[in-house]
Amino acid sequence: MSKLAEIQAAEQRLLIHTYDRFPVLFVAGEDVHLIDDEGNRYLDLLSGIGVNALGYGSKVIEEAIASQSRTLINASNYYFNDKMAPLAERLTRITGMDRAYFGNSGTEAVEAALKLARAHAGLLRSEGKQIGTGFLAMDQSFHGRTMGSISMTYKAKYREPFEPLIAGVEFVQFNDVADLRAKFSGEICAILVEAMQGEGGVRPITPEFFAEARKLADSTGALLIVDEIQAGFGRTGKWCAFQHYDVKPDIVTLAKPLAGGIPMSATLCTNEVARAFHAGMHGTTFGGGALACAVATAVIDHIESTNLLDHINAVGGYFLQKLQALQQKHACIVNVRGKGLMLAIELNSAELGKKAVTTLLSRHIVINCTSDTTLRFLPPYIFENRHVDEVVAALDAFLSEEAAAAPKENHG
Repeated sequence: MSKLAEIQAAEQRLLIHTYDRFPVLFVAGEDVHLIDDEGNRYLDLLSGIGVNALGYGSKVIEEAIASQSRTLINASNYYFNDKMAPLAERLTRITGMDRAYFGNSGTEAVEAALKLARAHAGLLRSEGKQIGTGFLAMDQSFHGRTMGSISMTYKAKYREPFEPLIAGVEFVQFNDVADLRAKFSGEICAILVEAMQGEGGVRPITPEFFAEARKLADSTGALLIVDEIQAGFGRTGKWCAFQHYDVKPDIVTLAKPLAGGIPMSATLCTNEVARAFHAGMHGTTFGGGALACAVATAVIDHIESTNLLDHINAVGGYFLQKLQALQQKHACIVNVRGKGLMLAIELNSAELGKKAVTTLLSRHIVINCTSDTTLRFLPPYIFENRHVDEVVAALDAFLSEEAAAAPKENHG
């Protein structure tokens, strides 16, 4: 029995079934490549779903882990550690927020944001203002899998098995200003958006919609929450995707690439919002541990010292041009979109999207298909033009093969 077959059999016997895995056993990684148990190298354009910002085997991350693990990993939030405040200083500086709360995952960051919004609305009511407890979320949104965050996640397949969920949530057509205006009222305590939808198909928010969300929230004291878990922390060429717009949120959530692969999340907010929480209202055992904070700080310092955001913009721009050229060649590509190293091509067929993923995997390239028809590219930030050329050539070959194999229309 192969090592892969052995692992598959063990997981089938021992694990709760939550993922349908591809039949590959990865055991190592180097730079922008994953390595399987037989030594094959795979060009990675998923990076752990946007997690491995500095790629694999990063000396920056290795050294931060090694150094901090020799002194203190975690001592609980009952006590101070010397790594949490320095990370909060960096995150508030690069995002324009005032305060930070640390957790372990994106869904936990969203939970904290939702609780902050409810608590802030309660504080406003105690001060004599009229505001409700409802939320507006967007169609095609994805915010996580805990009970609160999944209540804000659009697709029924994620929500329905766990109903009843949080009451008072209504979904707005993304980028539809009229629908946003129609559904907003004094009953809403927060509007939750992604500046660039991830699982929803790499769809950017429009300036008009974003500005209207800010205006409506300001009109009642409701909060504007921006989920930057996938699009944030440099992925789109700015520290946060909302920074491409002239809009400032009240709450920002970060996670995936924050600590370069170590579980870590942050919920950032303004001073006005932060006054709604006091000691004991929220917390988490592992959030803000010294190890995770030290690694996240090292990642930020490395991105800044190497001007990695400039690199993301340059390589992302090159990648976008290559995908647009591919669109001109293949009629099956109906759209190309994204910013920085968060890019996508939308195909005209879910079957084609699924086949693209499996075919390129067999050719040692890791890509992902989301929302059925969207090939999503989230490579490590250290991706280079030569890697772009490699994946675009592979996509070109695959789409050409599919076009050649397709039945020809009979015009006779």
